Amino acid sequence: MKTVLVTGGAGFIGSHLCEALLLAGHTVVNLDSYNDYYDPAIKRANVDETRAMMKRSQTPDVRYTVAEGDIRNREMLGELFARHSFDAVVHLAAYAGVRPSIEQPVLYADVNINGTVNLLVTCRQYGVQSFLFASSSSVYGNNEKVPFSESDIVDYPISPYAATKKAGELLCHTYHSLYGINVACLRFFTVFGPRQRPDLAIHKFTKLILEGRPVPFYGDGSTERDYTYIEDIIDGVTKALDWACEGQKKYDIFNLGESNTIRLDRMIRAIEEAVGKQAILNRLPMQPGDVKRTNADVSKAKRELGYAPRWHFEDGIREFVAWVRSKDEK
Repeated sequence: MKTVLVTGGAGFIGSHLCEALLLAGHTVVNLDSYNDYYDPAIKRANVDETRAMMKRSQTPDVRYTVAEGDIRNREMLGELFARHSFDAVVHLAAYAGVRPSIEQPVLYADVNINGTVNLLVTCRQYGVQSFLFASSSSVYGNNEKVPFSESDIVDYPISPYAATKKAGELLCHTYHSLYGINVACLRFFTVFGPRQRPDLAIHKFTKLILEGRPVPFYGDGSTERDYTYIEDIIDGVTKALDWACEGQKKYDIFNLGESNTIRLDRMIRAIEEAVGKQAILNRLPMQPGDVKRTNADVSKAKRELGYAPRWHFEDGIREFVAWVRSKDEK
């Protein structure tokens, strides 16, 4: 069993990952800054849900530590690494979102790039040899070739957020090359499901439709996303962790998606059907930084990691809407 640091462990993906690792018998340290990008109370509620899961499954409290801190603080990171003997780091913490990154590029570069450097430096200092980096499908930009493959050139990002994720991949490769740290960079494709961030489209649209308020509908509805259900993402991350912890001197990049594109208008219809209510559309022009399409080639992840996505989009939407309703009833 491993001791794993999960940065951003109180967030959407992070909290689900912490639970999966704990149920698998690992010891987990959850580091999160609880910043105000969205209501920090949501993240604290995620941690409460993890603790409730531990109680139900009789997981010992000693195997889960919650730490509050900013990855830009190297002194704090050093103290945390000195206190725990980490076998691996799963680095999920970041400022997310394409449009906000256009408005705050300095903040995004500071957290996403400098924070990643700090973690890699600290891993080297304390001999941590396995590192997972949460990258993003946004690094592909408006790639004309579909599906997107890890071997495609990704030198043309169209948002500061995408640029910081590309930079993170390069930094990870540098530390692998110099110091032999095993690294898996995981390009996530539009993750959704229970606990999804409230600023993301599926969550935001679901709430607006339930409340009978207008839904911002950008473009003509033809933009496409490879939506990936949270359980499939967690399957990929845990398998990538096993991959990174086996053997020596590994660096690779893996797409984690469903390999199935969903048009914006189909996404709206799926939510309408799950909610039982028609959306009021506020039609708007395409936004700067938005890509036209994402589509993951996951053959490499299937072959190398044993990744096995299984969720159908409409099934995932029904699960998500049921979760939203359950929260509204409390």
